[in-house]
Amino acid sequence: QVQLVESGGGLVQAGDSLELSCVVSGLTFRSYAMGWFRQAPGKEREFLAVIGWSDSTSYYADSVKGRFRISRDNAKNTVFLQMNSLKVEDEGVYYCAADRYVTPIRESRTVEFWGQGTPVTVSS
Repeated sequence: QVQLVESGGGLVQAGDSLELSCVVSGLTFRSYAMGWFRQAPGKEREFLAVIGWSDSTSYYADSVKGRFRISRDNAKNTVFLQMNSLKVEDEGVYYCAADRYVTPIRESRTVEFWGQGTPVTVSS
């Protein structure tokens, strides 16, 4: 059974930093691209960042480029999202995603596996 479990969400103030984690089990982690998505209240889920099998390939949505950083630790089956200079518009539920390839995640196509999400609230 594949499980993706996010953690690290919470309430922060605008300008603060927060790091999200997603621990993965039930699949060969190093063989999967990993991504992060966000769903704000009343909006569709949007792509934020994706990282390839190793740490060498990553892509970001324009809205978070330069502020967010995705990384992974294949020894710990964990993917991270470091979020800096948070804005009120960053508020939402953050989801971890896994797919064998970068493209489905990057282009928000059908992704193989999803986590349950962790909420992030940003106060002004």
